This record gives sequence, structure tokens and C-alpha cells, in this order.
Amino acid sequence: MNTAPIARIALVGDRSPHVTSHTRVPVLLDSLASRDGLVLDAYWIPTAGAEAEAAAGTLARFDAVWVLPGSPYASEAGAVAAIRVAREEGVPFLGTCGGFQHALLEYARNVCGLTGAAHAENDPGAGDPLIAPLACSLVGHEGLVRAEPGSLAESALGAERSMERYHCDYGPAPRHLPALTAHGLRLSGHDEDGQVRVAELPGHPFFLATLFQPELSGDGTRPHPIVRALAAAAVERAARREEGFAGRLAATLSGSRSAG
Repeated sequence: MNTAPIARIALVGDRSPHVTSHTRVPVLLDSLASRDGLVLDAYWIPTAGAEAEAAAGTLARFDAVWVLPGSPYASEAGAVAAIRVAREEGVPFLGTCGGFQHALLEYARNVCGLTGAAHAENDPGAGDPLIAPLACSLVGHEGLVRAEPGSLAESALGAERSMERYHCDYGPAPRHLPALTAHGLRLSGHDEDGQVRVAELPGHPFFLATLFQPELSGDGTRPHPIVRALAAAAVERAARREEGFAGRLAATLSGSRSAG
């Protein structure tokens, strides 16, 4: 019998039946529960509402936040706010495709002080965007990704090299990457040409962003290792939350008996 707690995960994105990664999520959730015993209670949060949810403290109470593909988002500010909560509150986080792009945007603005950092898809007139059109589109592309030894990316993948699927036209402009790494972000996965494809945040319980889309791996019935790693981190956080509640309850009951 599975005694692991049920973890609550916020799926941030503008849900659409026309976005393949969105239609994969229910399959992945079922597979995680049946194959791995990792049960996630998922809540979709549109980007237009994510900023208010972040301000209200609602997002910080989730056990994981996954910012899914589907950009341009209805609200860039909402996506960025959700990522900031996960980063600052230690909530396990995964950003894929557009989630990767906006994770770099959030970090540049709120950690590196690059308040004018822009995403060319959202702001086509930006003179020097952090997220810019790729020289070659990655829509429908599959390619090799190499994870740095000792990184969270390598640990989550379970291997140093992996073949991954993409569906994007935008990525980080290389000239801006030194500012991100100088402020602590680790660029831990690259393609065969040395272009950044994975970023992570050392010291965070689980903070991983990939330009590729692990949710597109196979048919979804065997969750990608990165998706499984996020689910495991969420369940671990849920377990700690339950232990903390049990401890506080025991202390309260003990205090009540002493007072009596």
C-alpha cells in the first residue's frame, strides 16, 4: 500500500487542447501515480491569474510549481511572478520551453538587477532582448543534450547525455548569460553546439528549467526522468509539510494537557 502523501502541484499556463504538452499532463499524472506511486493533485492556474495568486501567498502553499509551454503567455507578469515565488519560497520548480525562457527572465530582473530584460516574443521592439529568436528554429527538433557532471540536471536525467524534443523558436541570447551565472544561476545542460538548454539554481530544493519539453517524451505513459524527479521533490515537500503539522499538533495537545 502506498503511504506517500499526495502533493499539490500548480500547473501555470494558459491551458489549451491545441498545445500538445498540455494534453500530455493528465496522462503523465496517471502514470506517475500508477508506475511510481507519486500522486499529484494538480491545479491549473492561468498566467493571467498567477500574479494575484502569487501576491496572495497561494502559490507558496503548493508542493511544486510547473510553468508549462504555450507562450506567448496571456500574462508575462503572471508567469514571472509564479517563478519568483517558487524560487524565493523554496517550492520545487520546473519550467519547460516557455517556462525555461521566463525563468531566465525572472532571474535577470529580480536577482541580477536587469530590470529591462525583455523577451522578444512578448516585446518585438526590444533592442537587446535576453530571450531572442533562435538562429535556427527548434520546432519539431530532437537533439542531444549533455548535462554537467554533478548537476541537478544530471541527477534528474540519470545520465550525462540524453536525446530530447523541442518545440520553440526562442532562447537566451549568449551575450547575457555571464550576468546570470555571475549571480549564481548554473547553466547545466548544453546541446552539441554548446548552446544552453538547461538551467538550475544551486542551493534550492529543486529548481530546474529546460528549453526542451520532457513532457513530450514517448507517449506519456513512461514519464520522463525530469518529470518524475519533480514529482518526487513535490511528494518529499508534502511529507515534510505533514510531519511539521503533526509535530505542531502534538505540541499543542501536549501544552493543553500541561495547562489542564
